[in-house]
Amino acid sequence: MIKGPIEDKIHKLAKNDRIAFKKHTALRMRQRGISSEEVNQALQNCKVIERYPNDYPLPSGLVIGYTKVKRPIHAVIVIDEEDEKEEMGWIITVYEPNISEWMEGFEKRRKK
Repeated sequence: MIKGPIEDKIHKLAKNDRIAFKKHTALRMRQRGISSEEVNQALQNCKVIERYPNDYPLPSGLVIGYTKVKRPIHAVIVIDEEDEKEEMGWIITVYEPNISEWMEGFEKRRKK
């Protein structure tokens, strides 16, 4: 798990409604029964568990967060920092982690 200022930035973006979803992401969320409100709740208390610094066009990261009813949510997020006043978090994918693929707490992948 990686802690630091990036988490604070994600928390702030979520609290200020600066999170956006790509069309494909929104479709997958509907298929998986995950609402944008649940994603927002999870992002407000999330932890970065994996970083993908070489993702294109911007680096991304996998976060774990929990909804108000303690539902675990994984999200891959990109932060567009081109203009600080217009900073935006873009959600690439969202899913509920599966215990068969993740260790207890959903922060570390199981070995295959």
